[in-house]
Amino acid sequence: MMMDAMSEDMMAMDGMAAVDMAMMQACMDACAACEQACTVCSTQLMDCAPACMNCADMCHTMMRSMLRMQGMTAPVMMAMLDACIAMCQMCEDECRAHADESPVCAMCADACRACMDACMAVKEVMMA
Repeated sequence: MMMDAMSEDMMAMDGMAAVDMAMMQACMDACAACEQACTVCSTQLMDCAPACMNCADMCHTMMRSMLRMQGMTAPVMMAMLDACIAMCQMCEDECRAHADESPVCAMCADACRACMDACMAVKEVMMA
């Protein structure tokens, strides 16, 4: 629904014309879900808490940037996607180490993987 409200000029950024609005919405949804999972996981006071807090912040920033693409350039968007992917990978690795001890860490690791996959999908379309 949010993507339907985006104006035509927001999609004028190089590389964005090929991005499907449903794909953008799925990426924003994955970022929001990851932010929530990481925030919950960070309260478990496990070794992964710092990575979770940083990942939550990155996912929030990525989602907000996708909502407000005016002023973005393709290289900046690619850098943002790369940063989100890297942060999610680090958090997933940290949480996966505790997944057998904590279902919250397992849930967080899964959310990080889903967010990475969604960001990679947008990035691949932008590069095409």
